[in-house]
Amino acid sequence: MKFFVRRVIFYLLTAFFAVSLNFFIPRMMPGDPVQAMIVRFQGQMSADAINSLRVLFGLDSAAPLWRQYLQYWGQILRGDLGLSFYQFPTPVIDVIKQCLPWTLLLVGVSTVVAFVIGTAAGTILGWRRGTIADAIIPVTTFFSALPYFWVALLLIALFGVKLQWLPFFGSYTPGLIPGVNAPFIGSVIKHALLPAITIVIASMAGWILGMRNLMVTVTSEDYVTVAHAKGLRGVAVMGGYAARNAILPQISGFALSLGFVVGGTLVMEQVFSYQGIGFMLFRALGAHDYPLMQGIFLIITLAVLVANIIADVFYAVLDPRVRKEG
Repeated sequence: MKFFVRRVIFYLLTAFFAVSLNFFIPRMMPGDPVQAMIVRFQGQMSADAINSLRVLFGLDSAAPLWRQYLQYWGQILRGDLGLSFYQFPTPVIDVIKQCLPWTLLLVGVSTVVAFVIGTAAGTILGWRRGTIADAIIPVTTFFSALPYFWVALLLIALFGVKLQWLPFFGSYTPGLIPGVNAPFIGSVIKHALLPAITIVIASMAGWILGMRNLMVTVTSEDYVTVAHAKGLRGVAVMGGYAARNAILPQISGFALSLGFVVGGTLVMEQVFSYQGIGFMLFRALGAHDYPLMQGIFLIITLAVLVANIIADVFYAVLDPRVRKEG
C-alpha cells in the first residue's frame, strides 16, 4: 500500500509541474499571437479591439503573470481550455476532439501491431540465439536507426509516386462525406496504410532488439535450467518460463508508448498531411496559438502520466518484489 501511495503523490506533483510548465513555456516564445491572428485574417482593428482580444485569450499585459497563472488553473479545473487562435473562435477542446480520434486510430493500432510482432520475433530470436536466426539482428539494428520521416519518404516514393498504389496525402479522399459508409471507411483505411506501415517499420525493430536481449539474459537463469531438467518441451519453457519473465520490461515500455500515442508522431503526420493531433500541434506552433498548444500539451502530459501509472500498477501486480522495494 505504501508503494501505491508514494506513486500517487509522485504523479500528482509531476502533473502540477507539468501544467505549470505548460503555462509558462508558450509565453516565453517570441512573437505576438494576437497580431499574427489579425494578419492571417487580413483584418484591421482598433487598439481597444486588440486589447479586448488579449483579455479574451488571457494575454492581458495589464494583468500580472501570477494572476494569469491562477486564471489558467481555474480554466483547467472547469474543463475550459480556451479558444483557438488558429481556428478562431472554435474552442480548443473542440479542435482536439476533431483530430485526436485520427491519431488514436492510426498510431494506436500501429503501435499495438509493432509491439506484438516485434515482441514475438524478439522472443524467437533470443531463444534461438547462436543460430542462423541471428542474421536478422543487423537488419533490425539498421531499421531501428531509421528516422520516421526517412522511412515515410521512401514509402511515398515507392508506393505513392512510382507504383501509385496508395495515396500519401490527407486522411481521406476530398469530397467524401465523413460517416459510417463503405466509401468513406475504405478511403480512410487506404490513406492510413502508408503512415501505419511507416510507424510499424520504424518502431518494430526496437521491440525486436529489446525482447531479444531480455530473452538472452533470462535463458541463463536457474529456473529455466530447472524447467529443461524437468523434461518440458522447448516451446513450453520458452513461453511459460523465459518469455513470461522477460516480457515485464517490455510491457512497461509498451504502456509508455501507448501514452505517447496521444501525441501522435509530429513528423510522420506532417509528411503525410494526416490530420492528427501532431499535425495540429505543428500548425499551432506556427500560428503562436497558445491555448491550442497548451491544450494539446496538457492532453499529452496527462496521457503519459496515466500510462506510467498503469505501467507501475501492472508491473507491481506481476512482480511483487517491486511493491516490497517501494
